[in-house]
Amino acid sequence: MKEKDGSAAANDPRMPSAAKPYVSPTVSPQDLPIDYAGFLAVVFGVVGVIFHYKLCSWLAIIFCAQSLANMRNFEAEFKQVSMAFM
Repeated sequence: MKEKDGSAAANDPRMPSAAKPYVSPTVSPQDLPIDYAGFLAVVFGVVGVIFHYKLCSWLAIIFCAQSLANMRNFEAEFKQVSMAFM
C-alpha cells in the first residue's frame, strides 16, 4: 500500500537544512595534469607541415579542438591553445 504525500514527507530522513552547496577545490596550474591532446596536436601539426602529411594535419586539428573543449581555465590556456592551433 502506498503512503500519502503528507506522511512520506514526515518520514523522510534527509535534512534539507543541513545541505551545503559543493565548492570545487582550487588547484594550482602546476598541479594540473598534462594536456596530452594539446601536446599531440602540436606534434601532429609539425609532422604534417614538415612532411606534407594531410592525415597528420587533420589529426592535429582534431586534437586541438579536443584540447580546446577540455580546458578548465579558459583564459590562462587560451593563448597556448590558439598558438598550437595556428
